[in-house]
Amino acid sequence: MFDDTYRTIAAPAEGIYKEKGSRFLAFAIHVTSEQEVKGHLERLRKEYFDARHHCYAYILGPYKDAYRANDDGEPSGTGGKPIHGQLLSLDLTNVLVVVVRYFGGIKLGVSGLINAYRTAARDALDHATIVERTIDRHYRVRFEYPLMNDVMRLLKEYDTPPRNQQFDMDCSLEFSIRQSLSIRIYDAFVQLRGVEIEEITANL
Repeated sequence: MFDDTYRTIAAPAEGIYKEKGSRFLAFAIHVTSEQEVKGHLERLRKEYFDARHHCYAYILGPYKDAYRANDDGEPSGTGGKPIHGQLLSLDLTNVLVVVVRYFGGIKLGVSGLINAYRTAARDALDHATIVERTIDRHYRVRFEYPLMNDVMRLLKEYDTPPRNQQFDMDCSLEFSIRQSLSIRIYDAFVQLRGVEIEEITANL
């Protein structure tokens, strides 16, 4: 059995770190696309327009295959990378963390910056509610009306509710199911004579 779960945050959270007059305001936000990341970055840059730096890191996708870390003018590796490291240490994905720095007039040095961005990011994540979600696969089923009971019985057996239902002489519906059960339910539908099933991409 392969792992079909991932960890993310349930809602936005904030944190703060202060060092030698500098303030580091951290924002942890649940995101599902790079477009969402861009929107949140633009919003925070407008809201905290007078801050010197807006460093950030994010990880996207249940397999964590999209990620980025940005230092936004800080010395290389002192802003985005420590933030990214906190996402990795908590095994999180679909999360953006932005740390906004107000400079206090005293330079912190490379090690000081790394510690500040890391600590601020961790404070925000420590205030977040971490949840475990399943990696799902999405399907569309087509069938004639007399097969309705067979289709619904199978969905009930796997405890997966239908959506986007269209009932006429030719019927269709969609459903999502966790990946570890997907092969079994797919095979069960294939064995129903007169039922067509296909995998689809769904934005849920």
